[in-house]
Amino acid sequence: MHYVGGNAALIGQKFAANSDLKVLLCGPVGPKLHELLDDNVFVPPESLQEVDEFHLILEYQAGEEWGQLKAPHANRFIFSHDLSNGAMSMLEVFVSSLEEFQPDLVVLSGLHMMEGQSKELQRKRLLEVVTSISDIPAGIPIHLELASMTNRELMSSIVHQQVFHVVTSLGLNEQELLFLSQSAAGPHSSLSSWDGVPDVGMVSDILFWILKEHGKSKSRASDLTRIHFHTLVYHILVTVDGHWANQLAAVAAGARVAGTQACATEAIDTGRVSLRAPLEFLTSHSEAGSRVVLNPDEPVVEWRREGVSFHFTPVLVCKDPVRTVGLGDAISAEGLFYSEVHLHY
Repeated sequence: MHYVGGNAALIGQKFAANSDLKVLLCGPVGPKLHELLDDNVFVPPESLQEVDEFHLILEYQAGEEWGQLKAPHANRFIFSHDLSNGAMSMLEVFVSSLEEFQPDLVVLSGLHMMEGQSKELQRKRLLEVVTSISDIPAGIPIHLELASMTNRELMSSIVHQQVFHVVTSLGLNEQELLFLSQSAAGPHSSLSSWDGVPDVGMVSDILFWILKEHGKSKSRASDLTRIHFHTLVYHILVTVDGHWANQLAAVAAGARVAGTQACATEAIDTGRVSLRAPLEFLTSHSEAGSRVVLNPDEPVVEWRREGVSFHFTPVLVCKDPVRTVGLGDAISAEGLFYSEVHLHY
């Protein structure tokens, strides 16, 4: 089966499902991908190519076995043959297309694809990424979707070479969050991996650290004011106070789409989902965090810490997922769709 692939294309498809939205997609678009894209997705001529790039996805269900290994939950292997994104070759095309398209939101992804490049090329392209993003007119929010990586030096460069300072919003999961902290000497970086469900207090500490160290403040010229974190059983939307609104609806919408898309249903089917989020947790381990007990009547929990707001929601997890590919992209797109940004010039 052929499906639309790539973080940006999947996010674009999710936005384009709303008939009121028009999407500009700048990436390597071959004939098969072009055929699969929604009619509301526009591709500049410079992005069209004669041959499709491809990702090979091998999905498996919870309980499936491979030799001595048994899958604890549904997941997938992803193999990529994506030479154009690996070199970020469409970056300049994208930025040059924005003047005519006049977007209300810019979404970037694909930095993880540079892992196959030399250190010298990675460093050079990251600097060019920052320069290009800086050319995007002020007032247009820019969301960066991260993806799984294994190269700590590249992740550290993404954090420290000003990439975080020129984007407004981040989307990431538990693997990317811990790897980011390990690569940039953040909180709980001594953890080798999450033991089961990621601890809410530890996740909260790392998210807070990202915004405090690399987000907007009175003493730092950074645009980063929002992070949408998602893991299988819960999501947290973190924002710098005064820059975003409608966070409750945004994080709830992201959780809802996780349950419906995984089960391939229009609405949540209560017979096919389960509640696996922690029913009580600490909001921090770095400081005296408060203890939260979930209230089923008000499932979105809010707390604040030094000018940063946290919105937590459990996820109704699909018991028998049809497709796990692109869930993170759908979550980020849905969260962005409901988010309201307050522009400060």
